Parts: sequence; C-alpha cells; structure tokens
Amino acid sequence: MITELGHFALILAFFVACFQAIVPLVGAHKRWSGWMAVAEPAAVVQFLLTAGAFAALTWAFVNSDFTVRLVVLNSHSLKPMLYKVTGVWGNHEGSMLLWVLIVTLFGAFAAWFGGGLPPTLRARVLAVQAMIGVAFFAFILFTSNPFLRVATAPFDGQDLNPLLQDPGLAFHPPFLYLGYVGLSMTFSFAVAALIEGRVDAAWGRWVRPYTLAAWIFLTIGIGLGSWWAYYELGWGGFWFWDPVENASFMPWLIAAALLHSAIVVEKRESLKAWTILLAIMAFGFSMVGAFITRSGVITSVHAFAADPERGVFLLMILAVFMLGGLTLFAARAPALQSKGVFALISRESALVANNVLLAVAAFVVFTGTIWPLIAELFFERKLSVGAPFFDLAFTPFMVGLALILPVGAMLAWKRAKIGRALRQLRLPFVVSLIVGVIIYALQSGGGLLGPAGMFLAVWLVIGSAVDLWNRTGRGRNRFARLWRVSRADWGKAVAHSGLGITIAGVAGMLAWEAEDIRILKPGLSAELAGYTVTLREVKEVEGPNYLATVGVFNLSQEGRQISTLLPEKRIYPVAGMPTTEAAIDNGFLRDIYVVIGDPQQGGGWAVRSYYKPLANWIWGGAILMALGGALSLSDRRYRVAAGARRSGGAKVPAE
Repeated sequence: MITELGHFALILAFFVACFQAIVPLVGAHKRWSGWMAVAEPAAVVQFLLTAGAFAALTWAFVNSDFTVRLVVLNSHSLKPMLYKVTGVWGNHEGSMLLWVLIVTLFGAFAAWFGGGLPPTLRARVLAVQAMIGVAFFAFILFTSNPFLRVATAPFDGQDLNPLLQDPGLAFHPPFLYLGYVGLSMTFSFAVAALIEGRVDAAWGRWVRPYTLAAWIFLTIGIGLGSWWAYYELGWGGFWFWDPVENASFMPWLIAAALLHSAIVVEKRESLKAWTILLAIMAFGFSMVGAFITRSGVITSVHAFAADPERGVFLLMILAVFMLGGLTLFAARAPALQSKGVFALISRESALVANNVLLAVAAFVVFTGTIWPLIAELFFERKLSVGAPFFDLAFTPFMVGLALILPVGAMLAWKRAKIGRALRQLRLPFVVSLIVGVIIYALQSGGGLLGPAGMFLAVWLVIGSAVDLWNRTGRGRNRFARLWRVSRADWGKAVAHSGLGITIAGVAGMLAWEAEDIRILKPGLSAELAGYTVTLREVKEVEGPNYLATVGVFNLSQEGRQISTLLPEKRIYPVAGMPTTEAAIDNGFLRDIYVVIGDPQQGGGWAVRSYYKPLANWIWGGAILMALGGALSLSDRRYRVAAGARRSGGAKVPAE
C-alpha cells in the first residue's frame, strides 16, 4: 500500500509541476498577480509530494519489501542498514528519483527564500524550474518507474553492487546530485532573466548563492568519489580521467567560472551575456553527465544503466533545454550590453582571464571525453583518450589559473596598477621560490613536477593570506580587525588556499610515490621507502553479507612497529562479485597503502604496497575549498540579496 501511495504521490507531483510550469509564466506575461502567486505554494507542494514518494521507496528498502522490483534487484535482507538506505539511490531508477527530489527541493528553496525577488522574475524562475521537473518526472514515470511490483516475490533480493557498499560512495551521489541539480537553478535564473529582459547587478547577486551552493556540493561529491576510488578500488590512484569522473568535473569548472563572472556582473554590470551563457552551459554539462552515466555509451564502474531508450530520452531533454536556452540567449544577447568599463589591468580583467582558463579547461576535458564516441560514431575508429592526454592538455590551464589568482585578488576594481599588487606579493613569491628550489635540490630525481607543485601551493596559500591581511587596513590592532573581515573575503582566502593544498597533494603523490609488488609468505617482508611491510598471517573472516580473506601486516620503520594493517579480499556470495579493500596507514605527510591479492601456486600471496606522499592533502584541500564556499555563502550579503537591486539594468521588451 505504501508503495502505491508513493507512486500516486509521484504522479500528483508531475501534474503539479505541469501546472506550475504554465500558470505563473502566463501570469508574469500578463502581470496577473494572482496567477504569479500560485508558483510558490505549487513549488512547495511539488517538493512535499516528491519527498513522500522518496520516503515510500526508502521504506520499501529498509523493510526489505521484495514485492518491489527495484528492492529485489538492489537489496538483500542481510545487508547492513546503512546500505539498505543508500541502496535507494544506488541504482538508476532510485537515483533519478533522488535527482527529481533535489530539483523540487531547490524550487521550494526559491519559493521560501525568494521573497526579495521581483514578482515577475520569481514567477518565471519557479516556472522554468518546474519545466525541468516536468521533464524528469516524465522520464521517471515513462521509462524508469521505481515502484514497479514483481508478480511473485522472491525469498530474498539480489543485493546491491558490492562496490557501492561503502560509506564513501554511500554519500557521494547525494552530494553530487545536489551540485548537479543545484545548477538547474542557475539555468532557471538565466532563462527567467532573458524572458524578463533584465540582467543587472541585482540579478548577479541573486544567482550567486545558488551557484555557490551547487559548487560546494560538487566539490564535496567529487572529493568523496575520489577518496572512494583511492581506498576502495585497490589501484592506489585518486583520479583516472574516467568519462563519468570528467562528467562531474566539467560542471565544477564551469560553475567556478560562473561564480567569478557573476561577481563582475554584480560589481561592475559587465560580462552579462557571458555570465548568462555560463549559467546555461553549467546545467547543460550536468545533463551531459546524466546522459553519459545512463545511456550505455560508455562503460564505467560509475555507470548506472545501459539502456539506449533511456539515453535517447535524456538526450531529448538535454536538446530541448539547451537549444531552447541558447535560442533565447541568441535572441536577447544583443540587448545585454555591459555598462561597466574597465582597464586592461584591473580585477575585472583578472576575472576574465580566470573565466577563460576555466572555460577552456572544461572544453579540453569535454573534448577528451567525447572524442572517442565521435570517432567511433562517425569514423568507425575505436580510440582511447587517457591520462597522458588530459595531463598534458589540462595541466597548463590550472598552472596559469594558480599563478593569476593571488595577483587578481590584489588588483583594484576598474583600474589598477600591476606594480603595486606585485610589490605586495613579493614575500609570497620569494618564499614560494625558495621552497621550490629547496625541494628540487633535496629530491632524488622526479623532475620538476614536485617542486613546481609546491611552488604553486605555497604561492596560493601565502598569497591568499596576504590578501586577507591587506583587508584589515593600516595601523595597530590589525589582528583584531582580521576577524571583522567579511565572511566572503575569508571564504575566498580559504577556498584559494584549499586549491593550493590540493595542488600540493597531487604534485607530491605523482612525483614521489613508490610502489612494491611481490609475492609474500607469512613471515616475509617488503622494503618500501624506508618502511618495512611484513606479512604476519592470512585468515578467513565472515562479514554480515560477505566472506573475506584478510592479510595481517606489520608496518615498521627502523625496527619500530608503527601499526598493523588489515587489507581484505572480499567475495559477496549473493552478487557473486569480489572487491578489494585496501589497508592504509594514514599520516599527515604520507600514506602507506597495502593490498592483498590472490594466492599463488607456489605458496604465498600477491601483495602490492605503496608509499603515497601528501595523499591526504588532496582531500584536505577539497574540504578547505568547500569550507571556503560555505563561509562565503554564510555572508549576510547573500541572505539579503534583495538589497542588491540597482536601477539601470539591461532592458528589452518582455514577451
């Protein structure tokens, strides 16, 4: 009964979304206040109905209701409760229900907190957001219904993919979807502004909180996914340039560019057309990610489905919204003239350079991801674009971005003197250079990757600190004034420092990691970068829904035992699938990473051990970036965005 109620709530939400997509839009066009006013309660009702449907599906998973087809295919009665809950979105149908739940959640937020928006703009934003909801409700109800029953309920289910039965990946999809779908609000604001015929400083301030929230969630989601790949897949890497990894990275890059360009719109009323275009493309790249993971065009550990029918449906949704948005943009763009004028040397120019680097970097990732599909489709050639291409083509843009961030933050608006900014950054540059030279002299081989990465990391961290310090003014009591600097400025400094920490982690791991692969019998050891890894014993362990072969390793340095490591080789009998569970001794400056493999014919076990310098700095930097975004989002100016209204925005006749 609860399952049927969930299905019924989903159908009702679909009809409410259709109503919300039409009535407020007509009301805004006719200036009928009553029709516009229905958008807000409709958005809230739509969210509550969708939340009810999601709760019904969760109930089915938690209670192991094997009359529901989705529960049969993705759950098991012996599965731990955490994975019963996360099994709700660990599949195609459930993940799309989560997707549309978040679409309605953001629409409800716009209804609850959009009181400062002009009534016509608010009605149009909520109507466009409802159109997105209509598309995905239709996709779920017609191609991906999560509430289908089975004719005969089995005794037990087929279990969730064992790779997904992990805390890191349990929470990775919700955060990633909050980022993906959060960018639907930037699309709604962009299209509503184009229909409204007005893009001004106030619009720039209104759109930034949603963009920033989406970027924060994407940062957390990507970080969780990278962390999971590092310790769960057993290969010791943190990024593989997998097409689905790239699908989440591209909107992150575009959202970062949109954040910075919206600042120029807000401060100087410039880059209006470019910012609108970024807002449209950010959601477009999110849709590309949904298409890649669900169409079957690629094979990936991240892919949910391989159904061409669903892929075509998603491609149609992508085409409708992108072609519609870009057509409207082409019609309105000539009227979006920039009012602010700025010199070549100014903060605006630095932000333009920032945008160019981020946008081109996203295009490089897009090209490398899509080109094998194009080559196979049009030229009948099977190509593989891997890490060497991305490392070579993508890295220069990130180096350029890291170099200009501290300089751009120090420049004045409208017109600046580059010499003054560079003088203020002499100390960060000298310290960064000294660190790079010392590391180059101390390392034994490894080339320039490590020293260059450390140079950029120190440059970003100290440059951000100097920028923050300069905002305290002059004279005494600067430390006291430091805590009164706006949260937005603190957030910028923390986020830029986080990027520096991540760069340090990536450079350190790639430049100085060490690897040892050998066969070990109990009592034998392997030497690794000054550490000794000794296999003590191998034992069999039974988990709640798996069987595991566990290696017991002693980790020591110069005869002193540091820790005991317990890597596992698991087999999930129901799914019939093995997984590798690495054992990691975490440290501030390094990880020791051990994986046990298969038994060998001559006795012993295949063992891989890695020395991973600065590994945790990668995810520590991601946490700092997200924290910086959260600090900026908590700034009071975002909560009172209505106060940003200014006259003189770009106006064209409304439809």
